[in-house]
Amino acid sequence: MAFDAFERMVAFRYLRARRQEGFISVIAIFSLLGIMLGVATLIIVMSVMNGFRVELLGRIIGLNGHLGIFAPQGAITDYEALAERAKQVPGVVAVHPLIEGQVLASAKGRSTGVLVRGMSEADVAGEALLASHIVAGTLDRFTDDTVMLGDKLAFKLGLKLGDPVTLLSPNGSATAFGTMPRVKTYRIGALFDVGMYEYDSNFVFMPLPAAQLYFQLPDAVTTLQVFVSDPDKARAVGYAVRQQLGVQYQVYDWQQSNSAYFGAVQVERNVMFIILSLIILVAAFNIISSMIMLVKDKAHDIAILRTMGATRGMVLRIFMLSGASIGVVGTLLGFVLGVAFTTHIEQIRELVQDVLHVNVFNAEIYFLTQIPARIDPHEVAMVLAMAFGLSFLATLYPSWRAARLDPVEALRYE
Repeated sequence: MAFDAFERMVAFRYLRARRQEGFISVIAIFSLLGIMLGVATLIIVMSVMNGFRVELLGRIIGLNGHLGIFAPQGAITDYEALAERAKQVPGVVAVHPLIEGQVLASAKGRSTGVLVRGMSEADVAGEALLASHIVAGTLDRFTDDTVMLGDKLAFKLGLKLGDPVTLLSPNGSATAFGTMPRVKTYRIGALFDVGMYEYDSNFVFMPLPAAQLYFQLPDAVTTLQVFVSDPDKARAVGYAVRQQLGVQYQVYDWQQSNSAYFGAVQVERNVMFIILSLIILVAAFNIISSMIMLVKDKAHDIAILRTMGATRGMVLRIFMLSGASIGVVGTLLGFVLGVAFTTHIEQIRELVQDVLHVNVFNAEIYFLTQIPARIDPHEVAMVLAMAFGLSFLATLYPSWRAARLDPVEALRYE
């Protein structure tokens, strides 16, 4: 082993302070707590940022696809042929034709702007995120006279399953008195909750034939929604799809469509890592200060050890082990605390809300209804390596000073 039994015995003895050495011990304890909290906080925050990105990506892509195909004229008339051609591109899993339009939804004296998306029943069933989060009703009721709403939208309008909802589109029919908006009433056939507030409170799904009739787009759609096997290769697949369909069609991948979301998440993630790493750095400086004070206090003991035959290397290793133990124990405790907190973060949030009666995680602000957390083993390993490395580096200078101590000078006035 790198440290023999004598070196370990002396090193750990120096960590158990006597009454006159209590101040040094207090500094060492605070150093340990600082590293523990720094490591735990870094693991928790990075896990939450990872979970937020994964959940946000999964929900956005789950409803919007990895690629979107648009026509310059606004409507795609030969959408079935184009969908078949797009499916021939390697990497493309599915292509869903759809119609999108902004309308006003009203019921029971309440109204709000919503996004109507017309899709076939088979395509709705093929989107796992949507089909697996239907909380009321079934897709069997998804017919020409029914629509599917987000549960938050239904709550906002005071609606329940089977109630009528009126949709008003400003793109209506031209008359002698001007453009008359199109108004039609539908029954609610199903409610969904995908866990993203923006979608649950703003989306209305309508059968594709009904949407074509409502938006006056017979035998046409506005978008082809494409799903690929590997989201990270969506841009390359999108380029191949555009080559397949022709340059007259515009193809946008999910990174282009949602660059603001994920760019902000990535910047915030990097900044938080840097800021929280400073906590560990400050704790490492506390280790340096406590070790320097320990070396100064133990100058007499070091001199006696040297006269008894201890080498400079033994003294160096004794103080390195003594200081590094603070960092190692703090890092391991921080790892356990961080992983435990991250694993039970949703239960902790609910407990805090129940005790303090405050909304800790507002879905309207954060887009998600629960705090997401996903532990990345590689990031945790990087945090632990950084904490271990800083703890080790913090012991080098004080240990070097202890090893360089001259026994004659230390014992001259004894």
